[in-house]
This record gives sequence, C-alpha cells and structure tokens, in this order.
Amino acid sequence: MAAEAAAGAAAWHAIDAEAVLRQLAATPDGLEPAEAARRLQRFGPNALPSPARTPGWRRLLRQFNDPLILFLLAAGVVAFALGHRVDAAVIVAVVAINAIVGFVQEGRAEQALSALRSMLAPSARVLRGGARAQVAVETLVPGDVLLLEAGDRVPADARLLRGRGLRVDESVLTGESVPVEKLADPVAEHADLGSRASMLYSGTLVAAGQATAVAVATGTHTQMGRIGALLEQVETLTTPLLQQIARFGRAFTAVALVAAAALFAFAIGVRDYGWLDALMIVVALAVGVVPESLPAVITITLAIGVRRMAARNAIVRRLPAVETLGATTVICSDKTGTLTRNEMSARSVATTAGRALADGGGYAPVGALAARDGGDAALAAAQRVARIGLLCNDAQLHQGEGARWRVDGDPMEGALLALAGKAGFDGAAMRNAHPRLDEVPFDAAHRFMATLHADAEDAGALVCVKGAPEQVLALSARQSGRDGGAEPLDAAFWQRAIDAAGAEGQRVLGFAWRRLERVPERFGLEDVGGLVFAGIVGFIDPPREEAIDAVADCRAAGIAVKMITGDHAATAAAIAGQLHLADEVRVVTGQELEGVADADLPALAAEASVFARTTPEHKLRIVRALQSRGHTVAMTGDGVNDAPSLKQADIGIAMGHKGTEAAKEASGMVLADDNFASIAAAVHEGRAVYDNIRKVVAWTLPTNGGEALAVVLAIAFGWVLPMTPPQILWINMVLTVTLGLSLAFEPPEAGVMARAPRRRDAALVSPFMLWRIVLVSLLFSAGAFGVFGWAQARGHDLETARTMVVNMFCVMEIFYLFSVRYLHGSSFSLRGLRGTPAVLWAIAAVVLAQLAFTYLPWMHALFDSRPVPVFEGLVIVAGGAAMMALLEIEKWLLRRLGVFDELKAAAAAEPRGATT
Repeated sequence: MAAEAAAGAAAWHAIDAEAVLRQLAATPDGLEPAEAARRLQRFGPNALPSPARTPGWRRLLRQFNDPLILFLLAAGVVAFALGHRVDAAVIVAVVAINAIVGFVQEGRAEQALSALRSMLAPSARVLRGGARAQVAVETLVPGDVLLLEAGDRVPADARLLRGRGLRVDESVLTGESVPVEKLADPVAEHADLGSRASMLYSGTLVAAGQATAVAVATGTHTQMGRIGALLEQVETLTTPLLQQIARFGRAFTAVALVAAAALFAFAIGVRDYGWLDALMIVVALAVGVVPESLPAVITITLAIGVRRMAARNAIVRRLPAVETLGATTVICSDKTGTLTRNEMSARSVATTAGRALADGGGYAPVGALAARDGGDAALAAAQRVARIGLLCNDAQLHQGEGARWRVDGDPMEGALLALAGKAGFDGAAMRNAHPRLDEVPFDAAHRFMATLHADAEDAGALVCVKGAPEQVLALSARQSGRDGGAEPLDAAFWQRAIDAAGAEGQRVLGFAWRRLERVPERFGLEDVGGLVFAGIVGFIDPPREEAIDAVADCRAAGIAVKMITGDHAATAAAIAGQLHLADEVRVVTGQELEGVADADLPALAAEASVFARTTPEHKLRIVRALQSRGHTVAMTGDGVNDAPSLKQADIGIAMGHKGTEAAKEASGMVLADDNFASIAAAVHEGRAVYDNIRKVVAWTLPTNGGEALAVVLAIAFGWVLPMTPPQILWINMVLTVTLGLSLAFEPPEAGVMARAPRRRDAALVSPFMLWRIVLVSLLFSAGAFGVFGWAQARGHDLETARTMVVNMFCVMEIFYLFSVRYLHGSSFSLRGLRGTPAVLWAIAAVVLAQLAFTYLPWMHALFDSRPVPVFEGLVIVAGGAAMMALLEIEKWLLRRLGVFDELKAAAAAEPRGATT
C-alpha cells in the first residue's frame, strides 16, 4: 500500500512534490477525515512513547545493594544490640543519607524522555478535505497537508510543497546557528540532514515565511522519534569515582569480614576470651577500621564542589558529576555559543580596490575598518559596501544592560549595522538622507533583498541589493571600480574572492546598487537588474576570547578538546584554527563517518579535532569510540539531537540559555552562561574535589588502621589491650566527624591544571597511598605502644595509660592532618601550618572533646578514663610533632628520588594506548 511507505525510510527530500503526494496517496487538498481516521488506526498517534519507569520502592532498595553498605548495616545492628546506640545511629544516618541522594538522582535521570515529548506542538493547522482545520498534533498521520507560518513548531516530519520566504530554525536537530532557507525543489539523495532544504522536521521552529507541506512521518518514525529511540537505548554510565569506591568497598569489606572472623576465632580459641568480650572487641574494631563515614564525607566533599562550581556558572545536576570532570581526558564541545559568541560579526569586506577587515566583535557598532591591502581606496570601497548594507536592512540594534548590544531582527543584518557604525556612518542620518520608498523582501525563491530609496543627489532613486553572492552577480552587469565608478564585471575575480572567504569559514553576502533616473510607480522583481556589483562581506561567529584561553588551559592539562558541530566543515575548521584546538586541525564530516567501520572509528576519533555536519547517531558513535579507548568523555550540547550523546558521555554538559529541556535532563551539568571557559573552570574544581577525596581516604584509612593494628597485635601476642572497645569507638566517633570532614573544605593545591588527567581505571588507593597507609599505621601503632609502655614504666595505672594512648592517637591524627593536606608537596609552609578555618575549627572541637574525655568525672565513668599529668601531655604533643616531621622527611626523600614523578607519569599514561 502506498501510504505504508510513510513509515519507511524513503528519501522524501530527493523526490519532487507531486511524486511524494502520489506515494502517500494524498492530494494537495489534504486527506478526507474518514481516511485520516483509518490511517491513525494504522500508524498510531503522532507522539513519542512514554518512558518505562522503575517503581520508586525498587529504586530505593537498589541503593542498599552494596557490600560495604550491607556490612555497615550489620555492624550497626550488632552495635545497637550491644547497647552502643550512638554508634548505631551514626551508621544508620550515613547509610540513609547516601540512599536518599542516590534515589533522588535516579528519579531525575528518568525525566529525559519526558522532556523530549514536550518538544512536540500541542496542535496543528491542516487541510482536511480541502478545508482548513485545527487538530490535535497526536492525530496527524502521513499524508496530512500542514499549514505553517512564522512562530509555529513543526508537528511532524514533512515534505515541503510550497514555501514563501521560508526559513526554519533547525538548531535543536542540526546545531546550525542560523535559520536555514527552505525550498520545494528536490535535493541530492545523499544530502545530510542539514542540507535537506525540501524537508521540515518535527520539533523545529519556523523562523520566517509560510509553508504548505505534507506529513511523511509521524511519532517514532520522525527524526525526533529516532533520537528518542537512541536515548532509550543508552545506559547511564557509572562515574569513575563510583566505580573506584565500589571496587574498594567490595575488596575492603571482604578483607574486613575475613579478618574479623579470624580475630574472633583466635581470641576465643587461643587467648581464652569470652565470646561476648571477643565479639565486643571485633565489633569495635570493625566500626573503627571500616570507614563508615567515608561515603558521607565524600558526599559532603562533592556538595562543596557543587557550590564552588555554581559560583563559576556550572550548575551540577548529579552529585558524582563533580568528580567526573576531574577525570576528564576528552571534551567534545558544540561550536555555536559555547566556543563562539553566537553573534554574527561582519569580519571582512572584499572589493576591487582591496580587502578591509573590521575589528571588534558582537553587535556593538564601535571599532574601525582597516585595509588589509589596497590602502585608502580599499577603505573607501568598503564604506560604500557598508552603506548598502545599512540601507538594505530591516534590523535594529539596541544597547542593553552592561553596554551589551543586541539585535532585533536577522543576526546577519544586525552585523551589517555594526559594520556601518565601524565604517563611520550614523544610521539615523543615513536613513533620513535616503528614505526607503519600497522594497522587495527576501524570499528563498530569488535569494536576495532589494530596497528602493530616494536619492538626495537628484530626482532619481537608489536601488540597494544584498543576497546570495552568485544570485546578486547574476543580476549585475558591471562592478564598482577603485574610484567608485562602474566598470565591466569580472565574474572570475569575484568567484575567487567568494572561495577565499569560504575557505576561512565565512558566510558570504553579495552587495550591489543601481541608480534610477526616476522613481518607479511600482517596484518589483523586474526592476532588480543591471546592477553594479559593489563587493562581498564575510561573516563569522567569532570565538570567545575566554574560550581560546580555556582551550589552552585544557590542552596544558592533558585534556583534548574536540568540536562536534552541525555546521559546515570550512566554518568549523576556521574556528578550530582560531581556537588552537590542535597543532594540526583535522576535519571529518558526517558523510565521511558513514563509511568508517566501528572497528576503525576509535583511531579516527582520537586523531580528528573537528567533526562537522554530524547527526545524533554520529555523535553517539564518536563518544562511544573515545570511551572504548579508556577515555573519560565530557560532552556539551544544547539541542534534542545532542541528548543521546549527552547521556552516553561520562559527563553530559547542557547549555543553560539556549539548551532544550531534553538536553538538560540528559546531562549531569548545565552551564549557566553557555561558555566553554566555565567547563575549564569546572574541570579545575573537579580535580580539586578528587584531590580532597583522596586526602580524606589517605587520612581515614591509616588512622583507622593504626587503631586496629594496635589491638590486633595486643591480642596476637597476648599483651594487655592498650584501649578498651568503648575508647576505640570514642576515637572513631569524635575524630571522623571533625578532622576527616575538615578536609572536604580544602582549597585547590597549586598546579592542579598542570597535571595530566588520571586514568579512569586507576585505583582509589594508589601505590603511594598504600605505602602511606602501611607506614602511618605502623607509626600510629608504635606511638600507642610506646606511650602505653612509657606510662606503665612511670608507675601510672592501667586506666591512665590507656587514657594517654587515646590522647596520643588524637594528637597524632591532628598532626597527620596537617601532613596529608599536601600529599606530594611540603606542609612546612606558612599556608600549610596556618590551616584553613575548617581545619582550625575541627582541631578546636577535638581538643575540647579530649579535655572533657580526660578531665571530666562523668566521662571517666563512661569511658574509664583518668586525668593525664601536664608533663605527660606535653610529651604526647611532642610525639605527634615528631611523627609529622618524620612524614615530611619521607615526602622530601620521595621527591628527591623522583618517585612522585614516576607515579604521576604512570597515573597519566594514555588509557589503552589512545592518543589525542
């Protein structure tokens, strides 16, 4: 059946309008209502399917499916059963906070497809049986004739039948920054999506003109439907940090369970402990050694990173995305508005007298023209072209807040007004001197605009024309000479000038004029001919100055930046060159990607710097190809066409101003200012956040390990326990929520962006950190036994000796905190010893708590502690300082031996041999 073809993949753009109607069994007067109803039954509603949702209770339970969480819950139950309700409450609170955060994040992730569905218009105007009708968009079927005008959202994929001055904003699908002209004539069958001038696509916006089109695809068969299907197939990736924590949690929990069971059996079977005493010691050690507060501290660290990023215009939607930026090795960025200003700027004017360049950017009519060649004659000729652009213009410029200029009208016409200002013209005075009498509006059919003006010099009139250069040249009989007079037209010269501007990535308009001896009674298309061609103007959306610096920062940090855009290859290559994306910019088009096998794409994706005229499938393939090489990929985008690749990327970054809701919902971060420089700033913060997480781990594990090692050695060798189980729990409770948490507020260390990105498969505990854990655990254990033995040698009772051990642990952990604040650099500096406000407040809280533990009678009753003499207290403080000095000497030796350089090189090694 002919209508069944509507659900297929016919090349509607390559077929003439009459053939399309025949294949769809439709007529220019539209379908009969009865036939439309039959097709609705056959093809289904013109809507995207609702996404399948996971029940809330299942998403909540899924948050507890982690070995470390389950072990913590078991420890909490045992602690509660043994009367340690405070510890049990802390454990349960930590687990609950993490579950709630994960639950909320997953709920937001499921909103992406719902945002896609909102892109469809609620109703549409159609012809049904020759009569106009307003119908619900869900009832549209292939064969319906649509009636569209400026401001309408296209409700289905449609083949254009007739159009008048039609331009459509397709940025949500193609990324094209300027509305594209639409014509009813067929185009080449292999034309890419952005070049299919005879097609209208669902979800795009009619910017100007009117259209009559026949629907050829509805619902899931539209381009929007294909993107929805891609989005549904993409699985949300786990961030590198979550992968590391999961691996660490599984390994650590397994070791802790085995060790706890072995210690319990040894204490009962070999050392004759009672089972209750042995169980209490094991639980205390488990609560002490298992970093149950680590997830909470990591969550707080990430939340602080979110706040810092928000201050730099990067709004984080999913908490783990903060850290993912720190691991990013490749940033795939959109061009328009992110790397560029999203403001058309008239950059060059080419005339027979030479070429002139305009400085400045945006729509501000300030700056100047400078001759690149041709001297004063080139400047005078460029001014004549600028005057035509000023008169043949319907736009207006307005100065907004902060001296920023905006255009009301077509962006290219706004750029021409800015050019006229740089050429020294007063717009109002020029329009008064040459008032407009009539006009021929721009139309895609003839591809130019012409205006008729009164000529102040005589009784005649002045015709000003601008449009597609080849069209304006075809209407011209002569050209402006160096002195402004007319001379024979040199079409070859202008073609070379047009090609040169195109090679620089500039969009080109041609300008011409003609004087009429008298004002015509009627001004129409037939009066636009015999023109004098004045010159061409090249336009470009210039790169942001801050984006150039940000790209340089990223490259210095070992992060490759790749441009993926729907724009033309020449334009993208020119912008990439100005941004210095690579030493040698290589451009790959979407058409070239079609012929590249999946097995060959990773190498090409790593080598190329620019991907132009891409489709959603292309973007998705590029991201997956880079990830297959072990890269951590950040992807920016604003349109519906970007949503699948945004979701596939390790961190999707949507635009806050021009981004669609579908793009935002598929992303982990939104840029409030649509600026690439904010991404580089966010990467800086992301690396700082990961550094702080590593500092928390590097502080927590050795301190917990030291406590556990001291007790294990005591049981293993039959010594007296240096601390009781309640005292172990006291240390864990007081220090973790104070000193450990203070590291979450650490400012970035110097040189954060000078380091290469870490490998995504790097372990959370690096070889250096493992060495540090072992060393510090041994030092802590030695300090505990040393103080314990010294106290007994001085005649103190067992309770006082144990109190001194508890204080020794607290003092060593305070001094170790200062050391761990700078993992690789020296802590012996004014900034290092001064500490941050968070560190100072944490130390103050610990000191007060320890004074209460040591000297308050009611604390003596709870923890069996005793007062410590002043001299012993000073010795304990000196012991902590000595330990810090020893660790600083160790760091100095490792730096001298080049160990840190080797570790950095290993961590920054290209994943799986990839190159960028």
